[in-house]
Amino acid sequence: MRRWQMETFGRAHLRLAEVPVPTPGRGQVLVKIGAAALNYRDLLMIEDGMGMTLDMPFTPGSDMSGEVVALGPQVLRLQPGDRVVNAFFTNWSDGIAPVPVHPFGGPGPGMLAEYVVFDEAQLVLAPQSLTHVEASTLTCAGTTAWFALAEQARTRPGDTVVVQGTGGVALFALQLARAQGARVAVISGSADKLERVKALGATWCIDRTTSPRWADAVRELTGGRGADHVLELAGGDNFEQSLQAIAQGGRISVIGMLQGTELRSSVYPLMLGRATVQGIGVGHRRALADLVRALDAANIRPVVAGSYGLTELPAALEHLARGAFGKVVVDLSRR
Repeated sequence: MRRWQMETFGRAHLRLAEVPVPTPGRGQVLVKIGAAALNYRDLLMIEDGMGMTLDMPFTPGSDMSGEVVALGPQVLRLQPGDRVVNAFFTNWSDGIAPVPVHPFGGPGPGMLAEYVVFDEAQLVLAPQSLTHVEASTLTCAGTTAWFALAEQARTRPGDTVVVQGTGGVALFALQLARAQGARVAVISGSADKLERVKALGATWCIDRTTSPRWADAVRELTGGRGADHVLELAGGDNFEQSLQAIAQGGRISVIGMLQGTELRSSVYPLMLGRATVQGIGVGHRRALADLVRALDAANIRPVVAGSYGLTELPAALEHLARGAFGKVVVDLSRR
């Protein structure tokens, strides 16, 4: 089989290698990968490992949809032919995350391969309504948005949700919040992308280039009340605007760190707004299974910015690096 791997860090060192097909052990299944969605995390893992100790050769990729083709001993839930998606964490099935757990997940197994072995406990059945390309986007982006809106919060009809940007998590959050009956304000610096989110159901579009104090715009659009929930995808100084945009008792889900690893704000808007601030680091397997049912029930289709064949991984990573409206996916059915 073929898989992408590297002996040292850097995109220039990625090589498409021929290796033996792995054999599943006790409680494991062999999955033929149909598609692997890419995350910004993958770029960071390729460049420096994100501080993790990696066994070389290292195969990147954390998200996939595929088909079970072989079973190891004592596999109970799955059968050959089942279409499956993987949970991000290998050891978090439900409840409180086990300790210690790395905030960015473990280093493997990498999904940019034609076959991968999984513990049965890491997999759930894929949505019936989605292709492999679409379903591969659920592991990180879909689960993160779902965990923020439906697991760690209970979004209700009439709520106002603020979404920052138009990447994979942001667009999932827009679609899920709308399905929950919420009004959604999307913030972006691209007028073209704001036009596109209108087609996905955005209630309001705020251009941060013309409204750099976007929190004021949220207040104005909501009649001064503010938002019930803000998905903070930038970090840095942007966090203070998120605090200023929420209603009394509102919630901020801290998900991204595009402006760095610090959150900067005066304590006053936090205290005056009586805000709840929660960190979201993807989610557990049960939440992924709940998301799968929700997508089938609501007929939500993930937004895919582009799909590439396995040999086209360098082009896919370049697309990811320059920014994408939705998810970038490697489609292994393409030769």
